Amino acid sequence: MKATLEFNLPDDQHEFDLAVQGSKMYSALWDISQELRAIWKHEELSDEEFKMVERIRNKFFEILEDNQITLDK
Repeated sequence: MKATLEFNLPDDQHEFDLAVQGSKMYSALWDISQELRAIWKHEELSDEEFKMVERIRNKFFEILEDNQITLDK
């Protein structure tokens, strides 16, 4: 099975760039999620720091969910 994407360049340059960079963006989001997890789970944080990391982590995943993005590898 094949899929072909067509772009009218230079008019669709932005859309083309997003399509080409998709795997890099996915990898960056995965790395961010893993870094937040590591800080949340393994760092020695004050209660205030822990709550802030947890808040950021929850917001990160909420934004992904709102945009129907899953990071299942």
